[in-house]
Amino acid sequence: MNCSWFEVDDVAELESPALLIYRERVDANIDLMVRMADGNTGRLRPHVKTHKMGELVRWQLKRGLTQFKCATIAEAEMLGEASVAHVLLAYPLVGPNVGRFVQLTQKFSATRFACIIDNETSALILAEEANRARQTVEVFLDIDCGMHRTGIAPDRKALELYRRLASTPGLTLGGLHCYDGHIHQSDLSEREAACLSAFAPVWQLVEAIHAAQLPLPKIVAGGTPTYPIHLRDLRLECSPGTPLLWDFGYGERYPDMPFLPAALLLSRVVSCPEPGIVCTDLGYKAVASEGPQPRVKFLNLPEAEPVMHSEEHLVMKVAIGSEPPVGSALYGLPRHVCPTVALHDEAIQIQAGKAMGRIKVSSRNRHLTL
Repeated sequence: MNCSWFEVDDVAELESPALLIYRERVDANIDLMVRMADGNTGRLRPHVKTHKMGELVRWQLKRGLTQFKCATIAEAEMLGEASVAHVLLAYPLVGPNVGRFVQLTQKFSATRFACIIDNETSALILAEEANRARQTVEVFLDIDCGMHRTGIAPDRKALELYRRLASTPGLTLGGLHCYDGHIHQSDLSEREAACLSAFAPVWQLVEAIHAAQLPLPKIVAGGTPTYPIHLRDLRLECSPGTPLLWDFGYGERYPDMPFLPAALLLSRVVSCPEPGIVCTDLGYKAVASEGPQPRVKFLNLPEAEPVMHSEEHLVMKVAIGSEPPVGSALYGLPRHVCPTVALHDEAIQIQAGKAMGRIKVSSRNRHLTL
């Protein structure tokens, strides 16, 4: 019988390294997201880039969520396969992806798809492709509210582009998409001040859209850090992603959001080359390596300090005499769960301390069928 929440009774039967998904904790995180929205699932549009798993989408559907956000055509197709009601592909479409997106809208009749636009050239290319397929494509104007990654500044030019989108054959307006990923202060009051300041020009644009008597069906705003702030404005749909699985990077930075770690990495000690040195099989082909060390914290070896990380190995320093035996199972919580999940073809579902089968991380691939 397992002693701690993360221990798996039949761990000896599981290969490592492996990604473990704890069903009860995922369910608890979904429930917390919904409670934070006062039970209004219509205001939630979770981002699936964190987990990329159709099975986890179905877990959310069972709890009343009906619309999602994604970053790739494959993720959008995964959502179509789950028959979700509405999908926003929040990534600029260029090259062959324009045609793939229009094909997507034709393939899944139960799902309505939308994409983002931040310039007239892309709008005309998409409209031409849609008209050729005799389709009407829903678009959201992508607003740059301070991150300066994609989007158009919320000024007069944005209003004019919005007006053009409203009158372009083949396109229909879904509203505004406003991602504020540059806002990540740990202190909630500082984060709130930055969020409100960044959104002040957005609200001015909204007033101008209303004054021009243009439709504004939805405003999709923010990610995880600003989720509790945007929830306070009933005009907004919110699209957190990380809360479903959580990680220690967000857990340390955002203590105001008590989500549970629900994805761990199973690793094993493969060598103890000298006293106080432990080598595991958790190389950076199994855990995201873009952040500083530690990139993973072992729940059952918390004192371990990383000293070397390579493709297939993670070497750590521990107190002499406390080295776990070769073959010992270690449970690691990643710093950044989103790119970590994308390194794995599949995850193992853990429920009540037991392995319950494997879950395909299907949309880590760039192509499913389209």
